Formats: sequence, C-alpha cells, structure tokens
Amino acid sequence: MNAPPVRLRSLLFAPASKPEVLRKMPRSAPDGVALDLEDAVPADGKADARVHARTAGAELAREHQELAVYVRVNAVATEWFAADVADGVAPEIAGVIVPKLEAPEQLDAVSAALGDAGLGHLHVLAGLESALGVERARELLRPPVAVAYFGAEDFIADMGGVRTAHSTEVVYARSRVVLAARIAGMLALDQVVTRLDAEDHFLADAAVGRSLGYRGKLCIHPSQVTLANRAFSSSPEELDRARRLLAAYDDAVARGEAAIAFEGQMVDEPLARHARAVVAAADPS
Repeated sequence: MNAPPVRLRSLLFAPASKPEVLRKMPRSAPDGVALDLEDAVPADGKADARVHARTAGAELAREHQELAVYVRVNAVATEWFAADVADGVAPEIAGVIVPKLEAPEQLDAVSAALGDAGLGHLHVLAGLESALGVERARELLRPPVAVAYFGAEDFIADMGGVRTAHSTEVVYARSRVVLAARIAGMLALDQVVTRLDAEDHFLADAAVGRSLGYRGKLCIHPSQVTLANRAFSSSPEELDRARRLLAAYDDAVARGEAAIAFEGQMVDEPLARHARAVVAAADPS
C-alpha cells in the first residue's frame, strides 16, 4: 500500500462530472484534491463522471506530482460502489476516499474491490460521518485506511440533530474521530464549512479543529484552500517561539534540569514535545 501524504492541510473537492473544473483544481494550491463521484454527481451522471475522474485523475497525478490526488467513490452499500472503483479510479492517483464507512466487513469489501481492479497499492481515506461510523472509529481506522475525515453534515443528519454555527452538537463525535486517528497513527481531516461568505467563520472553525488535533480541512470551494493552508500551518511567530523554547529546554536538560521557566510559562517534556511537532510540521519533508 502506498504511503499517505505527510501533509494534507487542505483537501479540495469538485464534482467529477465537470472535467473543466477538475483540471483547474491545482490553481488554488491545495495539498490534495478529491474528484467526487458521490454527493456532487446525480445518479444519471455517474457513468460519465467515472470516465472524467479516471482521465483527470491520471492527468493531475502526472502533471502535479506535489498534489495528493483522490477519487471519492460512493459508499460501499450503494449500487454504484463497485463500478466507481472499477471504472473511475486511475492507478496513478494517491488513494480512494470511501465515505460513510460503518462496519469492519466493509473494509474487507473495499480491499477486495481495489484488488480486483488492480488498485491494491492505493490507500483509503475513510469518511466517518454516521452515528455507527463514529462509534466504531477505532475498529474502522486500520489498513487499507491510512487517512480519515469527520463529516459533520451527514453525521448530524443521521442523528436527527441540528447544525449550529458553533458546532457544539458535534464536539463529541469530532473529538472521537480525531482521537481514534491519533491512536491509529494516521492523519485526520476536519469537517466541511458550508458557509462560503465568511472567512472569519472558516478560520474560527479550523482553529477549533486544529486545537483538537486535526491536521487539515475538507474544502468545498477554492477560496477555502488558502484559509485552510494558513489555519493548519504554524505562523512565523509560533515557529520562532518553538525554536527558542527548544533551545532553552535542551540547554536545561543538558544541565540535568527537567523543567524550566520560559517567557512566563513552566516548560517540561510535554510542552517541549509539542514544540518539536511545530518545528517538524514546518518542514514535512
């Protein structure tokens, strides 16, 4: 199985039924793109969309090697899943997004479908976006899954709840998914922001996701990509402080001290570990 991206701050979605849009996706500089065969494509357009996804996916992967290219297929339980994998996925891309995963046996079906199509080398980006999927997150985040995302809109629809601007209704589910991903040692991508007219709202939502441990964001419009890349990157000030903190802490450790005061804050190994992560994230290579 191929390795997942080291960095995936932004994953931009576009309907696979619109080839002219697919080829423009790299212009906004996302870390990854998702050619969508699922929600964005009506039932009578899925056959043609598979052709576009396979062709555009191969082209994007060849021409933009820095880009993580994915195809989102329909859920395993749907009538379209098998044809999506067989006809819509080019072997050159990074992986396949499988939405609405809910049961371990569905992972077996995904592995079998990929193998039958000669795509067993591709990893899976799993969508956990239902009550059952979130509840079984620990069971589902295993090979061939290598990356996960939390889908708040589908989750709340499944729960019969109400989406709010502050997302308090998904705090538990959002936290459970990223926790399961951390235990599994994989990246997790945060929920969609459906508002396209409020940068502040997107950045605030992304800041919450980052604080929980998410490493990137699902984007549904090119204008969100720059915001996601900013939100999930350390600022120059954060990076500078992390480096200075580590220098001071390493000096203290060399003197046999386990904790120091740094700029009014007590620093010990957990905070030093966080600072190391900030520095490492700035240079993912």
